[in-house]
Amino acid sequence: MSLAAAVLNTLLLIYLLFLLARLILEYIPIFNREWRPKGFGLVLAEVVYTVTDPPLRFFRRLIRPLRIGPIALDLGFPITMLVVFVLLSITGAIARM
Repeated sequence: MSLAAAVLNTLLLIYLLFLLARLILEYIPIFNREWRPKGFGLVLAEVVYTVTDPPLRFFRRLIRPLRIGPIALDLGFPITMLVVFVLLSITGAIARM
């Protein structure tokens, strides 16, 4: 059981790194509007978006964006991060048993 938890913990950690890469990829166009990934960066961006899209779409469907005046705050990404952090702590505790 602890071996399975350790493997799952490692996979969750890798997924967390993918989420952080997606966060960076989503913030780059805010600071540089002309930036578009090219070449190998485009391949990496496609992999990051392909891996992180299913859970984000699930939470975005489950919890609609929070309307604050003229803007809508998307809670899918923070909730996905929270779930990953909780699962990381649970699997880490099980792996140490």
